[in-house]
Amino acid sequence: MKTKYLVQMTVALLITSGSVFAAEGVEAVDQAWQKAMLANDLEGVVACYAKDAVMFVPGEATAQGLDAVRKAYAEMLGANTVTAATISNTHYQPAGEFALGWGEFTLKMKPKSGTGDASTMAGRFSAVAKKEGGKWVYMIDHASEAVDAKKP
Repeated sequence: MKTKYLVQMTVALLITSGSVFAAEGVEAVDQAWQKAMLANDLEGVVACYAKDAVMFVPGEATAQGLDAVRKAYAEMLGANTVTAATISNTHYQPAGEFALGWGEFTLKMKPKSGTGDASTMAGRFSAVAKKEGGKWVYMIDHASEAVDAKKP
């Protein structure tokens, strides 16, 4: 009887392990980034990055270091309200002290000025995360706009 109970508990744990254990690595940072972007929370977004982070954004200069990352997002969120942020087709891989992730993203924004059309940025991303201060953060965040992305 004890063996049957132990097997049932093990199977239940394996089936539910995706919801029992918190996301780690790039997946954890992706979730925090998405939540902060949807809340239009500048400091929440910046908290997703390491002090020495490097961020590559399509059509923009490379942001090196936390101050540059903050400036890039302050400009984006200062001028726009994020209305949707999705991350899909994701792949995550632990790599020792680091974690790798890649996939696709869509970011929809509308101008705060009330003039101009809403915009959609769709593309691919690759990221490297590390633990800093006990939490996972982006060390490298590289986004590229999809060539076949549909513009609104």
